[in-house]
Amino acid sequence: MSDVQHTLLQLRDALGQAQVLTGEAISERHYSDWTRHAPACPAALILPRSTQEVSDALRICNAAGQSIVPQGGMTGLAGGAVPTSSDFALSLDRLQGIEEIDLAAATVSVCAGTTLQEIQQAVADAGYLFPLDLGARGSCQIGGNIATNAGGNAVIRYGMTRELVLGLEVVLADGRVLNLMNKMIKNNCGYDLKQCFIGSEGTLGVITRAVLKLVPQPGETTTVLCALPDYASAVALLRRIQREAGTPQAYELMWQDFFRMGVSWLENPVPPMSDQHPLYVLLESSANRAALEQILNDAVGDAEVLDAIIAGSHTQARSLWKIREATAEFPTRLAPLNFDISLPIGQIGEFARLCRERLEQRWPGNRSVYFGHIGDSNLHLTVDCNSLPQPAPILDIEELVYAAVGELGGAVSAEHGIGLLKREFLHHSVSSQALAVMRQMKLCLDPNGILNPGKVLS
Repeated sequence: MSDVQHTLLQLRDALGQAQVLTGEAISERHYSDWTRHAPACPAALILPRSTQEVSDALRICNAAGQSIVPQGGMTGLAGGAVPTSSDFALSLDRLQGIEEIDLAAATVSVCAGTTLQEIQQAVADAGYLFPLDLGARGSCQIGGNIATNAGGNAVIRYGMTRELVLGLEVVLADGRVLNLMNKMIKNNCGYDLKQCFIGSEGTLGVITRAVLKLVPQPGETTTVLCALPDYASAVALLRRIQREAGTPQAYELMWQDFFRMGVSWLENPVPPMSDQHPLYVLLESSANRAALEQILNDAVGDAEVLDAIIAGSHTQARSLWKIREATAEFPTRLAPLNFDISLPIGQIGEFARLCRERLEQRWPGNRSVYFGHIGDSNLHLTVDCNSLPQPAPILDIEELVYAAVGELGGAVSAEHGIGLLKREFLHHSVSSQALAVMRQMKLCLDPNGILNPGKVLS
């Protein structure tokens, strides 16, 4: 009997036959994430139903030196949950459920395999909002959201996932269970260990349960589309709104190329305003509508805003959002090479100019579009590889973009994580000393290197 077969036998004895699958019994869903990068059938798929079963599985695999790739909803965009044919995948699909909504503490306690949408709906019925929101809400799992420190449209108002997690339960590589399930906002008892696992992409431990912070449901929101003369005006308008009406729920900037593309893909491709403006911002605010109108009037008077539309209905608001949500069609309409980067807010406009200029110098006529949540320092850039010489020089483009990010003091990943796809570019944003400390942490918590090997750190 081989070592792998012996390990499988131990796992089935501990968890049951139905919780350990191999070969054709493993769905292709577990081969890769949304990137479809290097799909591979793992050597086994483990489907624990409880924290204890996760603990048993990791203890057995750690003793055998068997690599484990934790998997959630498989909606990642950095290859963080992609296995090789020699890995065992550990899926949290069966570890689902909302354990408690504590109205007094304004928290919800959940299992890691629960989808984001299920959490949102449950707390909404209780009169609260869990403000993390992603386009993949119906399929992404909260454990994966936490493990990647997910962002989304509402970060400007409510922060990254890190700010929304009060407590965690984590299983370490050797099977030990850390109970960090805290409900208090103030808890200053030594090292805040949960922060080690938020954003660690399953390389330091497997998140099994979480306590999440809730906020009151916002009042009625107003959706506005504005045309802007330049990037500086986008920042000035955001600060004006924050100063006079409070931070908006969303503030989405679209450069002209993205706006035109999004409009052209609409069912009725008629722009809601002239498409000749350099920049457009789509924002949502729960501020008083009359006050918001006055702010926009003042901004027009100061030439910060060239034109503006305030949605008069939910239907009109959704039609404006469909322009920004054109990204959902990238995989079918483009051959997209996507970048998710972060820069000091004042540098984002300069980066977009610099990057566009350098791309055009190297590959004249290439098609790239720029958009993002600039209020939280996040810019997205997508290059259409169909517009490049074939085969597309993907590594050259990545090095060009990430080198520019490093020059301006930015981060090669804002909200999608590092995974496999950005690992070799991490040095543009993280010093060699910091990388060395990361490796020390990995060695301390996972000395046999079984947890998600090759992800984040080489």
